[in-house]
Amino acid sequence: MSRRRVLQATGVLGASTALSTTGLALTPAERAIAEEAPEAVKLNILFIGAHPDDEAGTLAALGQWNEFHGMRVGVITATRGEGGGNAVGLEEGPPLGLLRESEERDAVRLAGIEHVYNLDAVDFYYTASAPLSREVWGGDELLGRIVRVVRATRPEVIITMNPSAVAGNHGNHQQAAMYALEAYLSAGDPDAFPEHLAEGLTPWTPDRILRSGANGEGPTGPDGVSHGYTPTVASDLVFGVWEGTESARHGKRWSAVKDEAIWTYASQGWAERPASPSNPEEIGSTWLTVLHSRTPLPDPATGGDAALRGAALELEDGLPHGTRIEVSPERYEFVGGEPLSVSVIVAAPADADLESGTISLTAPEGWSCSTEQPLPALAAGTLHDFSFELTAGAELTPGETARVEVTVASGSATGTNSAPIRVGGALESTIAPLEEIGEFREWTQALELKHLDALVPELFAVAQGRSHTLEMITRNLSSQPRGGTVEIDVPNGFEVSPAQLEIASVAPGESVSHTVEVISTDPALPAANRSENEGAWPVVIRTGSEGSTAERTVTMNLVPSYAAQRADAAPSIDGVRDAEEYPGEPIPVEAIWEGEGTPGGTTDSVTGQAWLTFDDENLYVFVSVTDDVRGTILPVDDNKRQRRTDSVEIYVDPRGNAANTSQTFIAGIMPSLGSMTGPVGAGRDRDSHQGEAEETAPGMEVAVTMAETEEKYSGYDLEAKIPFDVLPDGIDPARMGFNVLINDSDTQNQTAQVRVGWSTFRGVRADPWRWGLVTLEGLEDAGSEPKEAVVPSTAALSVDSPESILQSSGDGVPLGGHGPTDGSLEIVSVSTKKDRITAVFDAPVKGTAKIFVWDGDQVLVEDQRVMPAGERRVNVKVDGLTQLLEEGAELTVLASFDADGRVSAAAAAVT
Repeated sequence: MSRRRVLQATGVLGASTALSTTGLALTPAERAIAEEAPEAVKLNILFIGAHPDDEAGTLAALGQWNEFHGMRVGVITATRGEGGGNAVGLEEGPPLGLLRESEERDAVRLAGIEHVYNLDAVDFYYTASAPLSREVWGGDELLGRIVRVVRATRPEVIITMNPSAVAGNHGNHQQAAMYALEAYLSAGDPDAFPEHLAEGLTPWTPDRILRSGANGEGPTGPDGVSHGYTPTVASDLVFGVWEGTESARHGKRWSAVKDEAIWTYASQGWAERPASPSNPEEIGSTWLTVLHSRTPLPDPATGGDAALRGAALELEDGLPHGTRIEVSPERYEFVGGEPLSVSVIVAAPADADLESGTISLTAPEGWSCSTEQPLPALAAGTLHDFSFELTAGAELTPGETARVEVTVASGSATGTNSAPIRVGGALESTIAPLEEIGEFREWTQALELKHLDALVPELFAVAQGRSHTLEMITRNLSSQPRGGTVEIDVPNGFEVSPAQLEIASVAPGESVSHTVEVISTDPALPAANRSENEGAWPVVIRTGSEGSTAERTVTMNLVPSYAAQRADAAPSIDGVRDAEEYPGEPIPVEAIWEGEGTPGGTTDSVTGQAWLTFDDENLYVFVSVTDDVRGTILPVDDNKRQRRTDSVEIYVDPRGNAANTSQTFIAGIMPSLGSMTGPVGAGRDRDSHQGEAEETAPGMEVAVTMAETEEKYSGYDLEAKIPFDVLPDGIDPARMGFNVLINDSDTQNQTAQVRVGWSTFRGVRADPWRWGLVTLEGLEDAGSEPKEAVVPSTAALSVDSPESILQSSGDGVPLGGHGPTDGSLEIVSVSTKKDRITAVFDAPVKGTAKIFVWDGDQVLVEDQRVMPAGERRVNVKVDGLTQLLEEGAELTVLASFDADGRVSAAAAAVT
């Protein structure tokens, strides 16, 4: 480990103490790096998410920590959520983003949170793709802004979302969490984003990073935390905070305060969510999973503040606060009988010595390790590194996970940290991952966070009556060349060929690949989630090598298939189906995949059938919907976000190989807008060119037939012509991806209660690989000519947000996390005369100022001026100003300043 890596890993960079005990003294350059940061807000905890409301589930915990321990908490949201729905008005795009920012600030304020950092990334649309999110958000550019906020606010603990590529995880959420982990690992590295140091910031190494939520089971009630959480993955370490604790500040339980906060996110339809249970035994806990810790961890069962102990809060009877114990196994996977090393770095706090003592490693059951070692006395700010040997027992089952613990005893105090480990087979085989899951695994490998792969499913799809060529990967995790056999077991109704593979010698650390064919042989098997296992068919892969066997179970999804017949003549787009226009059997669109009811079952509320045909230039889709109640009829000028009410979605993946929906076509069609007899609402959503159909799908035609009154309403028939020219690529007639989903709303609050479809899995709308597979018999393959996706790019910006400007002017963190101007914009003076406010500004350089007169709730006046360097006087007219001031209105002049992408903010009261 290099000298700089040691300093970075232990967080000693940033402390000016010499490293005398280890013989490492700070060089002049390192001492300069370690200088105190300029005065700015100091936080203890920073939540990092993607959208306003992502932090909602943690507010009961964050609020308790603020009320009972004085923890200062901040929230980063990468976007302002301007791409989401709006259940309270017609705002969309940036105006919706500013509305959602205001909702978020009101909500988190209930938890004592005053610092919200919206980082100006665009909320483009719902996607399950983290790679697409990272691309649209600018890659490392946004990461740099997150790191800047971390360095400016200096939190001990970061909390984020689930970074793992698990089924149903929002790609924006996943990428925000991946950014959070990268920021946690790099904020203390002076070589990462060195421009921050020129701005006056210093490296900052957070102590701990937690994920909000957990996978497994946790008991409810006041004793839930002390009883402990049972994780699905044994190596997960989960802390809890009971939400039923009484708040003296609010005069009610924190679970009820959290409800109020959730109802504040009204634009997202959350105002009608049910309240939490009132019975204490039914009130749950906020669960938090450790992603990584550099400091000692207490027993999670010791209380609701345990997640902070050793980091933002002192350990009770533990090592001096600020002591670091970083545990780094040589590798995540340990092959039975083969020892690997575990490196440990112990660092004394910057302001306290660490007495001599011992350091020991505790192996999990069935493992063995080397004996304890002496711990030398460490002067403040110094460190020492250790190496232990750890061996998995040969009798352990490959795939088991555990944690290896390291305990430091110093004088009469102790502290323990741990790291996740896994028993690996000498040879292990599995399927080649989906493209974006493969990218995630490369990321965890590069960051040495392989334990995050544990929850990631290994998935593939095969269509009814079709076959799928599956690539098998066999890795040698052992230290010796290995050969063996691979056996593949598939459920009844499927065949695999070959069912056994012979693996020749594979070098240590290397892998080989083979292909097999998986075939759906039983047409009677129900497709998608209609089966008892909700479409998750287990495929068992056993790899044997020299007497040891490693077994993995991967998931096969059976998707529906359909052979579309060519129309003898082009259908007339009139909303009336003629059997001759649409030859072939109907496609059932009736299985529940989301909302009320049993997944895979049906509902009396809505059902449907679809027909598909084609000619040489167009697809034709007819959908007949039987529905009992007409949901909200949106205004004519609100032709978007069709999922809020009764609507049909038509999905097309032209070549059946899209990695995410930006490579697909998705039509969203509402039967009418404005009234029962109003125009059809047709557009594209979350695909390669989102927007109203007239602009994004020229030549697309839609017709609907439906009763003229809500009293006579019993459903609707919908017919659409989709030109090949509007698809994002040429059609592969042998394997076009296709799906039809129906959204059903029986209320007037712009929310759907149930969603049914043809290929129906949780999260299917974002997973093209799980859509149905269609053949277009008689259509020639014209080849692939992919079009570049047109992704929404207009974000709500911090320079346009009065609330962000007001905050930045006070806490010193640059707007949107952007770089600061060299010197800040200042408001020298503010005066009034009749209905005018005169403000004198002093700009550090030439730039653009956006000026607002703000009454605490709304903007009274907005202006924009190009400012020369130096002072400039600006007059703005405010209608009724004299009366407002006489009535005690508290007005503020706010200004954002932008000079070639560098920003500052200023605020001054109007008196």
